[in-house]
Amino acid sequence: MSRLTTIRPEEATGAAAEVFAKIKKAVGKVPNAYATIGTQSPEALGAALAFDAAVAASTLGKADIEVIKLAVSEYAGCDYCVAAHTLMGKLAGLTSDQMKQVRAGAATGDAARDALVAYVRTLVGTHGTVPVAVVDAVRAAGYTERQLIEINLAIASITFTNLVNRVNDTTLDFPAVA
Repeated sequence: MSRLTTIRPEEATGAAAEVFAKIKKAVGKVPNAYATIGTQSPEALGAALAFDAAVAASTLGKADIEVIKLAVSEYAGCDYCVAAHTLMGKLAGLTSDQMKQVRAGAATGDAARDALVAYVRTLVGTHGTVPVAVVDAVRAAGYTERQLIEINLAIASITFTNLVNRVNDTTLDFPAVA
């Protein structure tokens, strides 16, 4: 049950109505997480969408972006984002088994994907400087220095929505993930 006030997108006015209309036009609906953010701060929702647009325009593939978002969301314990990015992962070509392995931090059989997940889990699960061996491993797996920055951007993007959903206990509007 959501904890923060959320208006129905069709009842929004002003800046919230504008951003909700853009989302609805792009994806067919306004997901509950975006409705909550936009109700409280259309500017924050606009910034979050700009972040996501920058991630989408990066050199990372769609499957890699969803792997990052799943790994971070699982680590954070955000059931809403796990559900949303499991659906998006499927659309990006990931199998159910691959997504379960990513969420668990288990080997997927794809060395590059495994190095990416290890890098992401290290970034979100530790403090201080990332060990050079982790950075070297993700580079050796084929990720460029530019992509390391883009991975970090994807982590920052999903972390914001993870935090909002954990505070709000946002009602799922995506299929739940076991």
